[in-house]
Amino acid sequence: MRLALDPVIGWTLSLALALLLGGAAAHKLRDLARFRSALAGYRVLPAPLLPLAALLVIGSELVAATLLLFVDTRPGGAALTAGLLVAYALALATNLLRGRTRLDCGCLPFGRSDRIAWWMVGRNVALIALAGLAALPSSLRELAAIDLLTIGGTVSSAALLYAASARLGASSLERGAS
Repeated sequence: MRLALDPVIGWTLSLALALLLGGAAAHKLRDLARFRSALAGYRVLPAPLLPLAALLVIGSELVAATLLLFVDTRPGGAALTAGLLVAYALALATNLLRGRTRLDCGCLPFGRSDRIAWWMVGRNVALIALAGLAALPSSLRELAAIDLLTIGGTVSSAALLYAASARLGASSLERGAS
């Protein structure tokens, strides 16, 4: 028996992840120099590779977001999404294990040396699991109008919850630092 998602779940996961990645890429493109600086702060790549790595990260985010928008390319987009999130989680965990908690994570406006924390690694692990689900095939059930409303409402709610949780996490770290 082959596992298949309801198409509402498949579309909701895919669109939410595409929105997350597209927003992340746009954020980085608005200030490429600062993104390169944030990337350098992680100290996981040699300096000569940073300009190319920055472009590869942004390009990969845009490609993954685009692939997630089409049923036929969704599994590839989900795999690329998971790969990016694994890399982000590893970079965070590496710095946390080094005791380096004060750096520009690239998650918030650039130029802020916010604290990174293990909850950020956990968030990425949860997103990796969602990308894994998005890679599953969807059933052939036709979408109804109410399904489209459900997808739109759920993606909007997920985006707001993600933004709120990121802000709450940053606020708790700021309070803990003072």
